[in-house]
Amino acid sequence: MINESKILKRPILFLILLLLIITEISAQQKYGIVIHGGAGTILKKNMTEEREAAYNDKLKEALEAGYNILENGGTSLDAVETAVRIMEDSPLFNAGKGAVLTEKGVAELDAAIMDGKNLMAGAIAGIRHVKNPISLARLVMEKSPHVMMIGEGAEEFGKEMKVEFVENEYFITKERWESYQRAIQREEERKKQEKSGTVGAAALDKNGNLAAATSTGGMMMKKFGRVGDVPIIGAGTYANNKTCAVSATGHGEYFIRLGVARDISDLMMYKNYSLSEAAKEVVIKKLGELGGTGGVISIDKDCNIAMPFNTSGMYRGYYLSDGKPVTKIYEDESK
Repeated sequence: MINESKILKRPILFLILLLLIITEISAQQKYGIVIHGGAGTILKKNMTEEREAAYNDKLKEALEAGYNILENGGTSLDAVETAVRIMEDSPLFNAGKGAVLTEKGVAELDAAIMDGKNLMAGAIAGIRHVKNPISLARLVMEKSPHVMMIGEGAEEFGKEMKVEFVENEYFITKERWESYQRAIQREEERKKQEKSGTVGAAALDKNGNLAAATSTGGMMMKKFGRVGDVPIIGAGTYANNKTCAVSATGHGEYFIRLGVARDISDLMMYKNYSLSEAAKEVVIKKLGELGGTGGVISIDKDCNIAMPFNTSGMYRGYYLSDGKPVTKIYEDESK
């Protein structure tokens, strides 16, 4: 006689075993997030204890928000968007609220996001009224057939997508306005200041997917129509599951000319460089030889990170699945 109970139990036991295997594989997959808040002339002697603490606290807040998404099984895309939104909302950085101003005294914002799983990307440039540019960049990626939208067209798309709009004055803080006034009076000094503050994030999730996101207000006193590296896929933002995810900060024109973010990925793919070797080759050697300044944050498919920069400081941090959140600011701090 056929034992029906045994037959019924077998597929159930198989499913239980399969779930246990999937759970074990998921538990072994490393994951993490790395972020930046801009690179430039950042010296400890010029930083008050209160301001230093404010930067570290905000970096930690962004790290923890992105990491919690990864820890709970969320996607790397959600993690990097969330981390960047937090920094966009903070007046400490040159992205969103607190962005630097153009020659005409207005804020113009750029952002980009990229999915390493399928190389889908979205970017926006020259927008003036969208509260969180990184979220609009993601909508361009997911809800339009395009990769980049600019200016009024990008904002028209934002209205269709019902993103939050604000008056341009929302982005302008007292500190940035005072910097703008000084820049008007001292053109030479302008070249040395306000090159830091772009924000970005790169993450690896439990499914092994990489993503990168970057947001910026650009360069203080930039001329009409200027677009930097941030929304240029492969220059300031890039992600590929086969190699790494990269977000850059610095003098954008140089990053565009070198294709910095994609170059790091290509060195890993075609020359078998490690992430650390590739990032240093591009940022310390190639960028430096060309005369460009700045840095990158990056994470690879094995959850290794690299954060090289050739300036005196870079606001940065990381939070990996086998550790705790770490934030750093100055050049003499390791990693």
